[in-house]
Amino acid sequence: MPSVRSQLFKLYFRARNSRLPLDRPIPDQRETMDRRGHDLLPVAEGMVASTVDAFGVPSEWIDLQNTRSDRAFLYLHGGGYFIGSCRSHRGFVSHIAKASRCRTLLPEYRLAPEDPFPAALLDARAANRFLLVQGYTPNQIIVGGESSGGGLALALLQTLRDEQMPMPAGVVLLSPWTDLLGTGHSVYSLAQRDPWLRPAGIPLLANRYRGSTPTDHPLVSPLYADLKGFPPLLIHAGNDEILRDDSTRLESRARAAGVDVTAKIWMGMWHAFHAFYPWVPEAKRAHREIGVWVETTIETLSKEASERVYDSISRHPNRLRSAQLGSASQSRAAAAERSGILDLQQNQRRLSELPAGR
Repeated sequence: MPSVRSQLFKLYFRARNSRLPLDRPIPDQRETMDRRGHDLLPVAEGMVASTVDAFGVPSEWIDLQNTRSDRAFLYLHGGGYFIGSCRSHRGFVSHIAKASRCRTLLPEYRLAPEDPFPAALLDARAANRFLLVQGYTPNQIIVGGESSGGGLALALLQTLRDEQMPMPAGVVLLSPWTDLLGTGHSVYSLAQRDPWLRPAGIPLLANRYRGSTPTDHPLVSPLYADLKGFPPLLIHAGNDEILRDDSTRLESRARAAGVDVTAKIWMGMWHAFHAFYPWVPEAKRAHREIGVWVETTIETLSKEASERVYDSISRHPNRLRSAQLGSASQSRAAAAERSGILDLQQNQRRLSELPAGR
């Protein structure tokens, strides 16, 4: 049962936002989001943000003194690919970071329409490589985001898999925007209940972001992607948002592809309600559930990896020394692999030459 407070907020925002024009000047929308995010979404107690350059992508580390230093969360902010920044999302992301007990990297990827696809994806990939260089192993990294940030996280997974790059331990998707064509039934059936989004805004934002790339390209609309080989997914969406079916259809396709999926549709909630933690109890509860899922996912992978190593050594005791120290050939192979991971220019060329269509 939705809380009374959440329903009052929903009624207020529905009345307020329905009067706002969709084509307001982009600089005004960016300034408004940054100001409101900074002023209204407080940073979690004890959390600290510090600037960092993640391979050319302006970013912030958000962490707590007792945060688990052996875990990292790459958080890709939402905003329709054209608004959003560290200033707008710092407070919100700090609560996700604290609940997950992860040191969190919040990159300011390039925004459309000045920098259309694939600029944001290139920046997300650079930020992921930055975490690897910091010493985090793939099993220690969580990737996630809300709205367009969730779609960007799914696009990142595709590129990592297709280029045989290391995959993260899991992915957190909060009201992910996965279908820029807007074909979900909920786009129109829930239009009168969604306090934030309107159907007419979908093609407007999609065209800003995609540039000359077809809207159904799987890196633009991940709903149409091959999801095989993806790590575990956590999907949250509101039952009263027009993008609800972007999540439910993604869940179905991921399960069909053999992906481990944990999904929850929050009754009475709206798009990216997680950001309303100062006022809505459901948002705080969702944060806690995200934290538990991250903890379980990383600990499970760590246990499985330890069991594999133990099993290998117990069956081949003569390999103990090389398993501990590594041979010269193994060291050279690892160095070559790291070199491939860090070849930023080569990877950028690959993405810039992506074929059109599915």
